Amino acid sequence: MANSTIYFGYGSNLWKHQMVQRCPTSEYLGIARLNNYRWLINDRGYANVVKISNQTPMSSDEVWGLVYSLQREDEKRLDVNEGVPIAYTKENLTVDFWVAHNGAQPNVTETPQQIEMLVYIDRNRTKPDVPKKEYIYRMNMGIKDAMKEGMPKAYVDRVLRKFIPEAEDKTVAEFAMQQAILFEDEN
Repeated sequence: MANSTIYFGYGSNLWKHQMVQRCPTSEYLGIARLNNYRWLINDRGYANVVKISNQTPMSSDEVWGLVYSLQREDEKRLDVNEGVPIAYTKENLTVDFWVAHNGAQPNVTETPQQIEMLVYIDRNRTKPDVPKKEYIYRMNMGIKDAMKEGMPKAYVDRVLRKFIPEAEDKTVAEFAMQQAILFEDEN
């Protein structure tokens, strides 16, 4: 993995199909948890993580995601899809990381590794809002993949489902698939 970036995906990049489309040489590595952050949909209609400053963290003050290695070209493509530097900025944050071994789910009851990873964050749009319709589709696909990899169902129910209904709207599927390949901001 020399010259690769370790990336923490917490929004629609939970969807492995989307990651393959956007970052063809990316490699899934495992699952991770970003502590003292809260997951939300911001006023653009897309996922964001917000730093929690209080001293007594709540159970919702964690963000789970999938971890990928990115080669330089994949990272450049992902920067375009994430709208760097306008929609998101790139930061390196320390997360709890559980490695996936030989296609098996990581064991999140084991002690995690503490690893610094690339996280895309919008520090300006931090108020909760509603998701774009097509984003609901992509997030539901990602939630399915993430749960197969060991993302806790309790986290999905407690955090993600506050913003992302479980329904699949087939009318937006084609547009959502296009967004998975090359994101274009909706107005």
